[in-house]
Amino acid sequence: MKKITLTILILSCIFGLGAQDVNLPDKQDPKNLEKINVARIALISEKLKLTPAQAEKFWPVYREFTEQRMDLRKQFREAERIQDPAKPKADRDQELIKLGMQLKQQNLDLEKNYSDRLLKVISARQLLTLPKAEEEFRRMLLQRLQDREDMREMRKENRDNIRNRLEQRAREKNN
Repeated sequence: MKKITLTILILSCIFGLGAQDVNLPDKQDPKNLEKINVARIALISEKLKLTPAQAEKFWPVYREFTEQRMDLRKQFREAERIQDPAKPKADRDQELIKLGMQLKQQNLDLEKNYSDRLLKVISARQLLTLPKAEEEFRRMLLQRLQDREDMREMRKENRDNIRNRLEQRAREKNN
């Protein structure tokens, strides 16, 4: 029963996203972000088979970890965006490679630190399952976004077809 409830919650959150347009993350509607977060929590909790006691301790640590991981990614994107155009492209590329390696090392250190902290809350098996659950959620979300984009394209094609038929009928009436 618990699995069915979690599955329904995940699906309702994911399918609920279809009612609104998805923008870039920094322009994202807070309601959509909340729905995505709720679905992520439900899926990861289910895949890790977290007990209520584990979940209470797991989620604050995991949130910290994901925020710090996102900060590292943000640093790299920011560095890409604000490169000095006066420098030769080869030098800029070398700097980005060096920064990328530093950030990867920081990410690895972050994973080691948080793995140790998470192992105090969840089992080693649950920790090994975590990246798989994250990837499954990412794939599910991307698929949902792709489905929405496909629906948008179909609606546009339908509108274009209707407009073309109406124009054709108007031309036939005029002839």
